[in-house]
Amino acid sequence: MFIHLAAVSPAVAHPNSGDTAWVLASAALVLLMTPGLAFFYGGMVRGKNVLGMLMQNYVAIGVVSVMWVLVVYSLAFGNSGFGGFAGNLHQFGLFHINEPVAGNSALTIPPLAFMAFQLMFAIITPALITGSTADRFKFSAYVIFIALWVTLVYGPIAHWVFSPTGWLFKQGAEDFAGGTVVHANAGAAGVAMAILLGRRTGWPKTAMKPHNVPYVLLGAGLLWFGWFGFNAGSALAANNLAGYAFVNTNTATAAALLGWIIVEKLRDGHATTLGAASGAVAGLVAITPAAGFISPVGSIFLGLIAGSICCLCTTLKFKLGLDDALDVGAVHLVGGVLGALLIGFFGTHAVNSLAQNGVFYGGGGHLLWLQAKDVGATVGYSFVATMIIGLALKHTIGIKMSDEQQLIGMDESLHAESAYDFNALTAGSIGSSSLHSSISMAHRTEVKA
Repeated sequence: MFIHLAAVSPAVAHPNSGDTAWVLASAALVLLMTPGLAFFYGGMVRGKNVLGMLMQNYVAIGVVSVMWVLVVYSLAFGNSGFGGFAGNLHQFGLFHINEPVAGNSALTIPPLAFMAFQLMFAIITPALITGSTADRFKFSAYVIFIALWVTLVYGPIAHWVFSPTGWLFKQGAEDFAGGTVVHANAGAAGVAMAILLGRRTGWPKTAMKPHNVPYVLLGAGLLWFGWFGFNAGSALAANNLAGYAFVNTNTATAAALLGWIIVEKLRDGHATTLGAASGAVAGLVAITPAAGFISPVGSIFLGLIAGSICCLCTTLKFKLGLDDALDVGAVHLVGGVLGALLIGFFGTHAVNSLAQNGVFYGGGGHLLWLQAKDVGATVGYSFVATMIIGLALKHTIGIKMSDEQQLIGMDESLHAESAYDFNALTAGSIGSSSLHSSISMAHRTEVKA
């Protein structure tokens, strides 16, 4: 989050209406990303789990919205408390919300608008984790998990990096819109939960192909659209910096899409639509921390690097035996880390007057070291804290669906619903008993595998 450092001044008495309108519109765009993510993930799972994935993403909106108003906003953006680990609770329940955002006097928008914009970041971050845990996370445990996680993990990390009173911010680490706070954070947490949950029943022997690739492309398109609010809105003003962030976002995403499908073509002999969608998301992830710090040409290189490397990293889970179902580690952890580190090379003062020059612009290795420190602190804390939360839930209420529930699918076993009415679709061509026999046979095949 790009926030100007300056002496504290009274609350914004006469906010800029254009900036306020831009930030509120950007907040709405960022909220749209979570339903977009739901379709992106929902299309990649089997048909019996699509509603379960959609539900997990939608319930994140409900849980995080309430937790943010009550406590997490204050932990993230209040004056440093708890020994500097997080913000204090001065704005618990949004009390004192009209006071200036801690450490920032340059905002031209009301603090309430800033709070609303930041809320949308907090919503999508735990939702990203569901890609690692797809098909097997108990719904009740998931709801409790995200309430704890957004409070104990997201809130402190957002304070370190985004708040002018945070220790990484004060040291000079740069994260324009959340490459570490959102993506590397969620990626590390996703890997931790994939380890704790263990493998899906039948993985990796049973084929678990995406059931609806058009859903994946729809979701990726909504993410791409909403991401302009995510990155360009993080300028917190309708200005030239927002324009750079907008252009860099689109350019890096396009380059990453091309990088991913080029690797697919060279490695597998063909480029896929699923790869194009995944490459676009990898580019969006990688440009997030760098959108307001690098040039458009730099964003081309960043996108090509991110798309290529994230694609190559998707094979690691098989080598490691880690069932990261929808490649959150390869896309969000690796992409977020790459984007943050590459600022150390491509960052330029010419784009952002408050930015530091990276290695390629004569700045030496100082910025790269700060970025590495940011990445290490974020990933390390997120992984360890998530493991502690996950272990506590695992040994109390349990976190994993049973084998039988997994074979039936999340939709019916957890929510008593089905995304598709197979009986109606097959009326006149296949009897209900034949359909049930086919489904039973499929289940037996998975168990056998």
